Amino acid sequence: MSGLHVVLGATGAIGSAVVAELTARGHLVRAVSRSAATGPHGFRADVTTTDGAIAACEGAAVVYQCAQPKYERWTDEFPGLTRTVLTGVEAAGAKLVMADNLYVYGPVDGPMTEDLPHAAANPKGRARAEVDELILAAHRSGRVRATLGRASDYYGPGGVNTIIGPTVFAAALAGKTARWVGDLDQPHTVAYLPDIAAGLATLGERAEADGHAWHLPAAEAVTGRDFLGLVWAAAGGRPKISGLGRGAQRLIGLFNPIVRELGETWYQRDRPFISDDSAFRRTFGPVKATPHAEGVAATLDWYRHNAA
Repeated sequence: MSGLHVVLGATGAIGSAVVAELTARGHLVRAVSRSAATGPHGFRADVTTTDGAIAACEGAAVVYQCAQPKYERWTDEFPGLTRTVLTGVEAAGAKLVMADNLYVYGPVDGPMTEDLPHAAANPKGRARAEVDELILAAHRSGRVRATLGRASDYYGPGGVNTIIGPTVFAAALAGKTARWVGDLDQPHTVAYLPDIAAGLATLGERAEADGHAWHLPAAEAVTGRDFLGLVWAAAGGRPKISGLGRGAQRLIGLFNPIVRELGETWYQRDRPFISDDSAFRRTFGPVKATPHAEGVAATLDWYRHNAA
């Protein structure tokens, strides 16, 4: 799709990856953030306000919603943010692409597919389900055209506010213990940031994406033990790994609010958590998801040069 592509939350890990992907595809990009605008595409706006959202989306053909409240504020703030963003997208006559996750399903048996019910009973899962319904209802009513791209936990260059971030990559480079959140031996889909960005850009470009949620392509599910093994193989040194179990999570959560919040979705950590992306691949053609070994090497290289 030609025209202006606007990325909200453009300084976050997913948003910045989407900006890079869209630029590489030759699109005209506006990179929106609440902080001071940086770079040739930078635009400062507070999209939690109606005026800010309308200004950010003005003239857009496609808007990528990568902005989000702090994790512990999802329940209170995410639905309201979504309503405000929808107002901006509607005013622009644009298409909305939502950077989504897998919280809506709650605990499941077997790989997750897009046709599963939104059965999450936990507060964050219900908030994400409300967000998704607001977006899809706006599409059905004709207010906007919209699509959602869902991804699991991510890692990659620039990914620091993720459970597969500094406690894995920076720790290994420093010769410290690389820590996996959850059972080390349960298979888990993990997404590479540039692959997430490529999937979202494809959804923005393709009309057949509209009106649906899609699981974005990722490499094969991997256990924490195997993933950390790839990290240490690339980092060098004597491997040191550890899994954060439920008991340790509860204990650390007494004084760390982010770790405390993870308890609400521990079902993602103590059993297989696998996303089936076959619908995306069937609909949009052959997709090369980055092999984990390649993604791990690139992420370690980024941490070597960027992480304090």
